[in-house]
Amino acid sequence: MEKSILIAVGGNSLIRAGQRGTSAEQQSNARLTAERIAELALLYRKLIVTHGNGPQVGAQLLRSEIGSGQTYTIPLDVCVAMTQGEIGFSLLSALQSVLAKKGIHRPVVSLLTLVVVDKNDPAFLKPTKPVGPFYSKKTAEHKRSQLGWSIIEDAARGYRRVVASPLPIDILELQTIRECLEREIILIAAGGGGIPVVCEGSEIQGIEAVIDKDRASALLASKLGIEHFFISTEVPEVYMNYRRPDQKPIRNATLKEMQQMLAANYFADGSMKPKIEAAIDFLSAGGKTVTITDPDHMIESLHGSAGTVIVRS
Repeated sequence: MEKSILIAVGGNSLIRAGQRGTSAEQQSNARLTAERIAELALLYRKLIVTHGNGPQVGAQLLRSEIGSGQTYTIPLDVCVAMTQGEIGFSLLSALQSVLAKKGIHRPVVSLLTLVVVDKNDPAFLKPTKPVGPFYSKKTAEHKRSQLGWSIIEDAARGYRRVVASPLPIDILELQTIRECLEREIILIAAGGGGIPVVCEGSEIQGIEAVIDKDRASALLASKLGIEHFFISTEVPEVYMNYRRPDQKPIRNATLKEMQQMLAANYFADGSMKPKIEAAIDFLSAGGKTVTITDPDHMIESLHGSAGTVIVRS
C-alpha cells in the first residue's frame, strides 16, 4: 500500500493563546497550518486532515443564544455542521494557495462528515463535555429548568452547559472518502469529531452531542487502512504525569507500553488521556504508527528527531 497519513489538527491551532479568534487571526493561523500540511503532501500520496472545533462551536452557540429573540436558535449538531464548513473553508483555501505556490498540483476537498453514535451510549446518561459560554448561577438554573440542560460549576469562572460525548461507531461518508484518497485528493473531513447522528433503519437524525475529535479520527483512519495517525496538539511531546514534579517525556513507546501507562493513570482526563486512548484504538485496529507533537515539530517528528512516536510492536 502507498504511504498514507491522517493528521488530526487541534481546534485551538486556529485560535492561539492570547488571541480573540477573529476571522483574520484564524485565516492567518490556517495558513501556517497549511504550510506544514503541504510538506506532508510531498511525502504521502494519501493524505487526510481532520480538525477540532471547540472554540468555534462555542462561538456559534453564543451567537445563537444572543440572537434568539430575532432569529431561530441552532442546535448543537447543526453548530458542528456549520463549523465544519467554516473551518473547512479556512483550511481549504489556505492549503490550495500554499500548494499552488509550491507547484504541487493536487486537488483539495472539504467534506461535511456524519458520524454515527449509539443513542443508548451510556455517555447520554452522564454528560461531561463542556460547551458554550459561562453563566451566573441564576442564569444557569434558569437554563437547567427551562431547557433541560445539564450544568456543571467551574468555581473560578461560573457555570457551564455539559453535553454527552458518545463513542463514534461508524462514518457515513466512508466510501466517498476512500474514493477521494484513491484519486490522491487531499481531503478535509470529520471536523470536530463529525456531525453526531443516530440511524434507525433508513432514517438519519442529528443528535446534540460532541464526539471526541481524536477518537473519531482514529476510527476513520482504521476503517481506511491508513498507516500513520498524526495527532497535532499543544505540547511537543507526551509526558507522564504532565505538570507534576515527576513529569517525564515519552519519546518512543509500543502499544503495550502505552496501554500499561494508561491503566496506571499517567495521563489526565480531558487533556492527553483521550489522545492516548485514540492512539491505542488505532494501533489495536491494525495501524502502524502514531505520532503526537505540536505543529512546530511536525516535520521533525516524522524523521524521529522530535515528538512522541508510538508503534504497534
